[in-house]
Amino acid sequence: MRKLPEVEQARALMTEAMAWSVVKWLREKRRVRKVADEANAALDHLNQVVKDGWGEEVRVAYKYLVAQAAGLQEETHSCAPDPDAALVVRAVIKADEAASRARADAEGTFDEAERLLSTSLAREGCRKAIYSWDLHEKAIGKAETVNR
Repeated sequence: MRKLPEVEQARALMTEAMAWSVVKWLREKRRVRKVADEANAALDHLNQVVKDGWGEEVRVAYKYLVAQAAGLQEETHSCAPDPDAALVVRAVIKADEAASRARADAEGTFDEAERLLSTSLAREGCRKAIYSWDLHEKAIGKAETVNR
């Protein structure tokens, strides 16, 4: 997977931010949030572009398995997906879910850090954000291998 400039910029800022004081955090928190949101948006966009490039059989399997996981019965009444496609798609869905959980955890940590004015929590939020981007990139990498 190619490196996205938005993610690399966010990684650099988060790494720098881990050494900031409370005052610096208060001054820069909007910029940190904006850069993190841009990184997340870039990853989401690339993820969608990759999945849009999947073949029909894989897209059907993905839609079926996502609907099944969400408990949407009307979507899962269509015929079951190809077993080979389903096997590959399950790995992508699992990676997507892990990235999503990590992203939510990072955002929650940042919200708590802001509420408590805690630099230690803000630093932890930085680490969690970087980890969530790593997971998202791995999930996209899995999605890219589907058509190979």
